[in-house]
Amino acid sequence: MIFETIVTTQNSSGEVHIAPMGIHKQDDLFIILPFRPSTTLTNLLSTQTAIINFSDDVRIFAGCLTGRRNWPLKMAEKVTGHVLENTLAHSEVKLLRMEDDPVRPKLFCQTVHTVNHKPFTGFNRAQFAVLEAAILVSRLDRLTPKKIESELDYLRIGLEKTAGPVELEAWQWLMEAVAHYQQESKP
Repeated sequence: MIFETIVTTQNSSGEVHIAPMGIHKQDDLFIILPFRPSTTLTNLLSTQTAIINFSDDVRIFAGCLTGRRNWPLKMAEKVTGHVLENTLAHSEVKLLRMEDDPVRPKLFCQTVHTVNHKPFTGFNRAQFAVLEAAILVSRLDRLTPKKIESELDYLRIGLEKTAGPVELEAWQWLMEAVAHYQQESKP
């Protein structure tokens, strides 16, 4: 099973990196699969710790993909790192082992500490649409323009029916990123 999360890591100088990631769960382990090269991979190998944040604020997912990474943080309790302030829950994890791969190594992490901050009240279709659009934006260089447009057209249906101000703001950021990419890609 894959969970869409926000992973926070920090480098040896204490600089925090915030990244949306699909995290795999296997028994009591989380498996983080960052692509090479990535700041998350470098930081996790350096400090051996990460924070997995479970958030329903889709602006954080969209924001990280569109250059908006300045989200309020607080110190983790049991490992070196920072937790997103606006998260429903978080798990502080330590790296147990790595299965190396030239493209996407597998980092097996064990939970050291988990905190539930507030209840999950459910997702609406607009939140799903923003999450899926964020994944598309992360793959703009690997998908055809036709595929991107087709997917976005479908996602707009749920967005238009159920979005609130948060989802609309996140969607706008992503659409600006798509438009910018398309403009830059024109011959």
